[in-house]
Amino acid sequence: MTHSHQVSRRALLRGIGAGAAGALAAAALSACGGSDGGGSAPAAGGDPWKRFQGTTINFISENTAPSAAIAANTKPFTDLTGIKINIQQMELTKLVENVSLDFSSGTARYHVIYADPYQVLAPFSEGLVDLNEFIGNDEFPQPPQGIGDFIPSQLQAAGRFLDENKLFALPYDTPTMIWQYRADLFEKYHDKMSDDLGFDPTPSINLTWEQYFKIAEWFNKNAKDDVAYGTGHQAKQHDSLQCDFSDVLWAYGGDYFEGGQSLGTLGTKNPGKSTLTSDAAIAAAEFYNRLLGIAHPGSRTWDWDGVANAFQAGQVAMCPNWHEFAAGNEKALPGKVGYAPLPKGPARSANIWGGTGVGINANCSDAERGAAWLFINWATSPDTQFMTLASEVGGGTPTRTSVYQRPEVAEAKKRPSKLPNILTADAVNEAWKQENIGLRPKVATWNQLNTALFTELSRMITGAVKPDAAMRTVAQKFDEINKV
Repeated sequence: MTHSHQVSRRALLRGIGAGAAGALAAAALSACGGSDGGGSAPAAGGDPWKRFQGTTINFISENTAPSAAIAANTKPFTDLTGIKINIQQMELTKLVENVSLDFSSGTARYHVIYADPYQVLAPFSEGLVDLNEFIGNDEFPQPPQGIGDFIPSQLQAAGRFLDENKLFALPYDTPTMIWQYRADLFEKYHDKMSDDLGFDPTPSINLTWEQYFKIAEWFNKNAKDDVAYGTGHQAKQHDSLQCDFSDVLWAYGGDYFEGGQSLGTLGTKNPGKSTLTSDAAIAAAEFYNRLLGIAHPGSRTWDWDGVANAFQAGQVAMCPNWHEFAAGNEKALPGKVGYAPLPKGPARSANIWGGTGVGINANCSDAERGAAWLFINWATSPDTQFMTLASEVGGGTPTRTSVYQRPEVAEAKKRPSKLPNILTADAVNEAWKQENIGLRPKVATWNQLNTALFTELSRMITGAVKPDAAMRTVAQKFDEINKV
């Protein structure tokens, strides 16, 4: 097996026993075979999982729940394969910088890549291995229960770019932004809020963003003994601000390009002219600016971690945030938190999907390449996903249908739950429906577009520019970046 490992530089333009669950994953994968398509012996004979023993590989990841869980429990993988895996976790922006430098070097400091669909996969797809090199190749173990066990929309969004026949990553995590709220406070004040506001304030997909605003404002004025502010946001000048705003943009019927949500799956080379000057986009910006005006002032300095910390500390009554913070919520505020899809706007409820896949650096040597495949195969297997879900240091959410079908996972949807992230399952499953999911445009220029967007949005929410002017400026920058 020979490969050309040099990457084209033009591509670079831009607690319940984690150990026991991990051991189960190792044993299950070692034995997988038959209808699962796994365990086929390599041409050279011997255990296919031991084929690259003695190899050391490096995995670069964002600071995420599944990576934290795996980093704390790599022994099952090493026992299974004889491969040492080093895991380096960091903030997403720093990860993108490191991946870019690694690809451009023509070598492979990092062998396994946390391939964010928008910030890594789209701009750097030519630096990633097409996994069809391994899938269906009987020299390598195959994914237990097959590729079809991955949630189909997530396999498309996290794994493919431009070419339907190529797969650059296996779905690894699936954070989705939902409505997180202090259920105890909503219960305490329910009748008084209902009387004052004229509607049932219980969070659900049937409420609107305008009603969300009124609820937040009510908490600001009437519940100071229990909470400082009604709402908090991840509105730092950062990727998080784009995520927070996107939910409102889509809910109001706006989008970044004419192709809309269809650009979030397979992606495109040429997204065309920006549509951020539409009436819907400007209305969304005006509402978002107004909402930040009554939110906790710290919102302008918080990313997703910041708003999660504030929520868990009791500073805000509700917030939009990634559902995988549920594990932390349940530790800080046991039994006091509720979860629902985000409110709807004039168009729909939109819940941004932030899932990511894991791929392989195309600059790897053959042994590193094969070892990396064994790792991503193991890391995304049903048993390993269950291990990360159950881990006291993790809490990652599965990307495989079969994991949700396990009796212990279904049981955990109700308190007391040994798998706290699964408490969000009803809200997340609703958010994942085609009509509710929010997908960013998967384009090679997304990193530049993202920076232009959150920079101008930051100016807007600090009062430096009006919402309509901000949208016109962003649209102009988008068109300049994409050479429209």
